[in-house]
Order: sequence, then structure tokens, then C-alpha cells
Amino acid sequence: MKEDKGYTDKGTEASWYEGWDITPEQRKRYSDLSKKSYQAKLKAVTENKVGFYQKINKPNLNPYDLMPKLPKNGLKTLSLFSGGGGLDLGFDLAGFTHVASYELLEFASKTLKINRPNWEVFGGVEGDVTTVNWKDYNGKVDIVHGGPPCQPFSTAGKQQGKKDARDMIPEFVRCVKEIHPKVFIAENVVGLTSKKFKVYLEQTLFNPLKNDFDIQMFTLNAAGFGVPQIRKRIIFIGISKCLKVEKYRQPDEHYTYSHLKRKKKTDNELLLFNLDEDKKKCMGVREALGLESLGYDALAPTLRCTLTGPRSTTSILSSTSAQKIWNSIGIWPNGVQSNRDKASAFATKDGTFRLSVADCAILQGFPEDWIFNGPVYQALGQIGNSVAPPMAYNIANSVAQIFKA
Repeated sequence: MKEDKGYTDKGTEASWYEGWDITPEQRKRYSDLSKKSYQAKLKAVTENKVGFYQKINKPNLNPYDLMPKLPKNGLKTLSLFSGGGGLDLGFDLAGFTHVASYELLEFASKTLKINRPNWEVFGGVEGDVTTVNWKDYNGKVDIVHGGPPCQPFSTAGKQQGKKDARDMIPEFVRCVKEIHPKVFIAENVVGLTSKKFKVYLEQTLFNPLKNDFDIQMFTLNAAGFGVPQIRKRIIFIGISKCLKVEKYRQPDEHYTYSHLKRKKKTDNELLLFNLDEDKKKCMGVREALGLESLGYDALAPTLRCTLTGPRSTTSILSSTSAQKIWNSIGIWPNGVQSNRDKASAFATKDGTFRLSVADCAILQGFPEDWIFNGPVYQALGQIGNSVAPPMAYNIANSVAQIFKA
């Protein structure tokens, strides 16, 4: 056990963890809300009214339709910071051969083992990328991919960058330099591209790798690949100069999507806008989950990762503005339940639709048969932390094209 790395039996405590900085009054209010929620849940369990408060929904969106399985292409991948498997699944379905995954959180690594028992997965202490000698993989891996922890750069946090113990971009770079893959892919929050981190990126990512790789940086939105959620992420792709690739083409967002916004800055009325009528239409939340039509629909706000902030939260609500969107489409983003039966037996305060883990997974682009290990807050944490698999799939396809040229 390595205490300085923050390992515990729970797999979620860490030396760098910080809860919300709130007043005693706010803490008491949250505590009271938590107790009331627990009592309501206990009542629902006791009554066991499955299907009473809402119909058990059958989703219309099958993420496999967004990423049909392709034949093996002979390219081998290594995954860092694998989490619940968003990048891993996308590359797998796109025909890449999995070599190994490394994930610090034990419960997340178990998710990978459950879904792909034949994969080599290193979790917990073994999944700590800071202790791995990557030279052992030299010549055995074509693609290195991963999403280093985003907390040091997220606008939802303190944006401490390299001062944050969770900054693992240097470790990702070390891996790339020791393995010398043909291509590397790194994913992170858009906040990493702010002016605040310009020098950091130059010193930490671009300068150490620019002699060996041609590096591109661009932003993608998961909704552009059919995922019913507003989820923008920055993508870094480095192509080995040994490949002599004239031009890499980033994946095209081939879905259009609707979004809600105010008519005026001072107006609370939310109106629906379409962005591009020439592309395929991305489903909204209600259509994707198979809910009764309200006459309009919208993308889900970015799903919040439940592994930061208050402990054991089962809310995917990311902001007060997100709350307005959830309200407008009749969805309750708090108190997500482990399955649809339990969600249907647990009334929400305003009679809106209560989500299950499976519903949240659909909204992130995970297929129904991808099982998340752990209690609800851990499952939601894995979902909210992951790269949307259809986005990963399209990135993988764009990389595969390099080798067909």
C-alpha cells in the first residue's frame, strides 16, 4: 500500500481529494437534504411500487448503431487512465487489438475486466502509471491513448495545473517517449486550451514530443457523433514523423443537434434551435431514452462526474444552468437509481422522469450490455469521467485511415 499515492480499500479516497468548501449552514442544508432523500428512498424500497411512478422506458438509441463493429485492422493499442472504458471500447469496436489497460481506481478496472475478461487490465496499485517501465512495450504497441485526469484543468475546479497532484500529462508523455508508438491520442477538458495553460502545454506536451511527432489539437463535441449530450473535449493526436503522413484529417462531426437557449439574455424562456439541417439529426434526451414526446427535445447538459465534490452523490447535475435544461425536458437529474425498476418505484419531487444508471450510460454513448462495477455513485463517476465511446470510435477510424494511405 502506497499512502502517498492515496490508495485505500475503498478505491476513491486520495491524498489530493478535497470536498466542497462550503459554510456550516450550507453543510447542514446538504445534510438535511441527504437525510430526506434517504428517507424517501427507504419509503420507495419498502413500498416496492415498480412501474407505479413512471413507465419503465425502453430506449430508442442503441449506441452500437453509432459504432458498428469493424474487422480487426492489425493495429495494437495501449490504454492509460482507462476509467470505465470509453476510449478502450471505441477503439475495440473500430477493429484495434487491445494490448493492456492501466487504471488507478480498482472499481473502474473491474468494470473493464467484467466486460472484457480476456483483456489484460492493471488496476489499483498495479494500475499506477507512475511506477510502470513502459520500455517493456516498445515495439509491441502501435497506438497509445488515454485521458489524463482533467481536474487540474477543469473550470469546475481550481485549475492548479502542474501544482495539482493529479496532473498526469507528464506521465502520459513519459509513456509515449519510452514506447515510441506510431500514434498517440490524449483527451481532456477544453479548459486545458485556455491562455492560462498555454505555456504549460508547450513545456509539458509539445516541446518534449515535437521532434518525433507531428501534433494536432482540436475540439470535438460528442453530440456531433450521435451522442445526446453536450460534451466538448479537446483532442491531441501525435503522428510519428517516421510514418511520413502528409496530412491527417480529424473526424467529421456528422450529426446535427438541437440545443436550448434563451431568446434574450434577460429572458428565461428557453427556445429550441437547430444547427445544421444537412446532417443527420442527433436524438434528444427524451427520444434517446424512449420517453413520451413533449413536442420538443434537447441534448443533455454535460453529465457530472460523481467522484469529486460531496461523497457518494448520485446526481449528474453539473450547474444551475443545466438544471433549467433538465427541467425543461422533464428529467430529474438527482438521485439516479441503480436500475430502471427502482427508478420507476421512486417518485421525484416534481413528477419528472427519474434516471437509472443505464439511462445515463445511454446518454454518454455506452451500449446497454456494458456493465459498470460498483455502487451508483461509482458507476456514474465512471460514466461522467469517460470519453463518449462513439466519439472514441470516430477518432479511432480517423487514425486507422493513416495506415491505409
